Amino acid sequence: MKASDLLIECLALEGVEYIFGLPGEELEDVLFSLEASSIEFIPTRHEQGAAFMADVHGRLTGEAGVCLSTLGPGATNLLTGVADAHLDKSPLVAITGQGGRERLHKESHQALDIVHMFEPVVKWNTQISEPEVVGESVRKAFKLAEYQKPGATHLEFPEDVAGEETDAEPLEQRGRVRRPNPDEASVERATELLCGAEKPLILAGNGAVRTHAGDLLERIVEQTNMPVVATYMGKGAISDADDHSLMTLDSGANDEAHAVIERADAVLAIGYDIAEHDPANWNPDLDKEVVHLDHEPAEVYEHYNPDVELVCDITAGLRALDAHLDGCSTDDDWYATERETLVTEVETKPDADAEFSVAGTLPYLREAMADDDVLISDVGHHKMVIAQNFPAYEPNTTIISNGLATMGIAVPGAVAADLAVDANVVAATGDGGFLMNAAEIETATRLGCGFTIIVFNDDDYGLISKKQRDHTGESFGTHLTNPDFVTFAESFGIDAYRPNSWDELETVLQTVVRADEMALVEVPYSRS
Repeated sequence: MKASDLLIECLALEGVEYIFGLPGEELEDVLFSLEASSIEFIPTRHEQGAAFMADVHGRLTGEAGVCLSTLGPGATNLLTGVADAHLDKSPLVAITGQGGRERLHKESHQALDIVHMFEPVVKWNTQISEPEVVGESVRKAFKLAEYQKPGATHLEFPEDVAGEETDAEPLEQRGRVRRPNPDEASVERATELLCGAEKPLILAGNGAVRTHAGDLLERIVEQTNMPVVATYMGKGAISDADDHSLMTLDSGANDEAHAVIERADAVLAIGYDIAEHDPANWNPDLDKEVVHLDHEPAEVYEHYNPDVELVCDITAGLRALDAHLDGCSTDDDWYATERETLVTEVETKPDADAEFSVAGTLPYLREAMADDDVLISDVGHHKMVIAQNFPAYEPNTTIISNGLATMGIAVPGAVAADLAVDANVVAATGDGGFLMNAAEIETATRLGCGFTIIVFNDDDYGLISKKQRDHTGESFGTHLTNPDFVTFAESFGIDAYRPNSWDELETVLQTVVRADEMALVEVPYSRS
């Protein structure tokens, strides 16, 4: 077979169902090998969209999403989405084409050193320089991408290698590598610290969601009565319907969640990534005892210098703590009031004559969505409001990029989500992020996807405007003009709405979110 046939056979053995990408001249052998395989190649409108689709596929399934581009500009376009997977800890395998090896030693058309360019944003990458190393390279790329903590890997495939004949075989896939159980002495030290604290608190990060630790976390919370705050990517680790949930680190109009964190004297941090939230914001005075539970040792940081580190499989660590925390409990009087306030805030609908807002929209959206429906948030002002005010009732149902925090992820992410889950999907985006990858609506309609896009339109890069005004009293360089989003959406052949009242918005959301059809809802609002 050709080396390209072997590559695709290896990908099929890894369980790959979809490859998102753009065709290219140097990918000719790969594309025709794909045509004859069981894997569906999904042409996208931009390589960044392809990478975001692979990124969100990995977040939702735990299995590496795969994206494909040609050399040069195709690979550079792919880079942002790959970097997003890297910092958001999402398993992803990127494959890029390359010119023939005979021209790579000199200046050549579209030829860049892509392997070194990708190096800072992947766990591992290599050029497949010979057909005989295809099997090992693919197996290693998937093994490392999916191994905790997951992330991105990259394979470069020169066109002359792709076309060579080979009798090499795929490398057989093995079970995932598991980490050992936690050290018993460390578990005992962690138990003593948490049981000895007056006001212990749990900080649930992305790792708590990623490792399906929810049931064990819920049992520990019920047993100990400890409150839980989540990072943005940790939303849903414990249901926000649970009386112990304080939603996210900065939830509450008056910083209610932060007020509880300030009172806490001990923190059990589960799967917490510093890239998400700077610990200086919640441990500014270095006055909290910290237990770190994660697959890797804690990053060295002045404001995150744990007293105890449980470096192990997260679920194994929680299981060990569960066995030792029996009889260890705290009262809820130090956080119950804030919990009640947060619940009231997120459930309260706006007055009928109030202007449209992101916060006012969320109670209606939450009512229209089932507990297991998936919300993909883009990045901008609306992301902050969603993270702080949109209740998540199950893990992996509110997908937020908060490591790299990349604008433009929502629409392509919703395409991937619609293919990956048996639930309704909503993409929530601002006008700025929406137009970055709005062309992927065509990809969605071509695939027969059915999801809802909500565009919060303030004709501005609103989050930056707010921060500028907070610092200087004015803003500059943030104002935008936009097309008619309803007409724009209809040009793709999908239904579109621009409600004029809260009642209209409620009716529209109840209708479109539950329908298996593409639709766009524009929510115009002003933050001036």
